[in-house]
Amino acid sequence: MKDTYEMTIAGLKRELPVFKVNDKLSIAAFIMFGDTEITVACAEELLKKCPDFDVLLTAEAKGIPLCYEMARQSKKPYVVARKGVKVYMTDPVKFQLNSITTQNTQTLYLGQEDISLLKDKRVLIVDDVISTGESLMALEEIVKSSKGNLVCQAAVLAEGDAAERDDIIFLEKLPLFFN
Repeated sequence: MKDTYEMTIAGLKRELPVFKVNDKLSIAAFIMFGDTEITVACAEELLKKCPDFDVLLTAEAKGIPLCYEMARQSKKPYVVARKGVKVYMTDPVKFQLNSITTQNTQTLYLGQEDISLLKDKRVLIVDDVISTGESLMALEEIVKSSKGNLVCQAAVLAEGDAAERDDIIFLEKLPLFFN
């Protein structure tokens, strides 16, 4: 198996490193951290495809650069569901999820201040890669619990079976590699 997988995303070529998840599966890792060029280009392309919204929502941490850039370009606020409770959170609410990249159950938290930003708003969920959909389900639950209105779920890449979903917007398909 190759050590990298080449893709063109938002008109930009990238070599994604391939990592073994387990004995049967490897994935190409798309990491936006530090890649300003791809972050700006992907945000611009996703915004062209997404319906109108009032606020963006993402989970800590890999979706933050994309969410921030989409918020900056659209001039809309954004909310980050955090991996831990912070001292400044008022009455935090807990949500649990599983992810292919972390291999463990994760918990996300949102304080009442952020919950109030979602209430009665049209919410756009964004992430870097959608794979199993577990992260999306947790974020959907956050929107529902916050009494927000989910208008769309968007990601740069849809990995494996996620590329066949019709309820998400994405820029490119990312294959899974079976060992």
